[in-house]
Amino acid sequence: MTRTKELTTLLIGVIISTSSLFAQNEKGEISLGADLMSRYIWRGTQFSTGPVIQPGIEYSKGAFAIGAWGSYSFDGDNDGAEADIYVSYRFADDLFTVSLTDYFFPNDQIAANNSYFDFKKESTDHILEGSIAFNGTKSFPISIMAAMNFWGADQNANGDQQYSLYIELGHSFTYKDVNIDLFAGFTPIDADEDKGESGFYGDTAGFVNLGFTASKEVAITEKFSLPLSASVIANPMSENLFLVFGVSF
Repeated sequence: MTRTKELTTLLIGVIISTSSLFAQNEKGEISLGADLMSRYIWRGTQFSTGPVIQPGIEYSKGAFAIGAWGSYSFDGDNDGAEADIYVSYRFADDLFTVSLTDYFFPNDQIAANNSYFDFKKESTDHILEGSIAFNGTKSFPISIMAAMNFWGADQNANGDQQYSLYIELGHSFTYKDVNIDLFAGFTPIDADEDKGESGFYGDTAGFVNLGFTASKEVAITEKFSLPLSASVIANPMSENLFLVFGVSF
C-alpha cells in the first residue's frame, strides 16, 4: 500500500469514527471561537510579523474531540497562514491525551491552487504530527507533552523524514484571579548536517520555548466578559524574545 493510500485510509477511518459518534444517543458538544493575537508565535518560533486572527471549531463527545484551527495574518502575503485538522482522545481518567494533527500551510499568493489534497511525500505542504501528553495531577501538577513529526514536509535535503521531536513541560496556577501558565519546551535531537538536515525547531538540542502566559476575563457588562491574555516567550536557541497580547471571542 502506498503512503498516499495509507493516509487516505486513515482519513476515512477518522470520518467513519466521527460519524458513529454523531449517531450515538449521547449528545456531543460543538464549540467555536477565534483569537486575535498581536503576533503568531508557536513553540518559540515566529510564524507572523504582524497581528493574526485564529479561528477554530471543535466537536467533542466524551473523551474524543475532532476540530479545525487556522491562523491568518491581517497583512496577508502568506504571513502566518495555517489550516490544521486534529483529533484527540483522553484516557486513564483524563490523565493522558493522545493527538494526531495535520498541519497545512497555504500560500495566500496562489490562493486559487494551494494543493491541499497533495499528499505526495516529495511535494506535499502537510506535516503530520503525533503527540502524547501527561496532563498532571493534584499531587504532581506538572504536564508533560511529547510531539513528533512523522510524515510530510519536515524533510532533509535528501528527502528523508527528519522525525523532529518537541518536548514541553508545563505548570498552571492562579494568582489574584489571573491564570498563569508556565512552559518550557525543548528539542532533544541534533540535526545531522551531513544528511542535509536543518531541524524543524532548531539545529541543535536545546530549549526553544521558555516563558509564561497570563490570562483573565475582564467584565465588560454584567453578562459579558472578554478573555485577555499576554505572553512572554523566549527562544534561547535563536536568541529571540517575544511579547504577545491576545483577545478571545
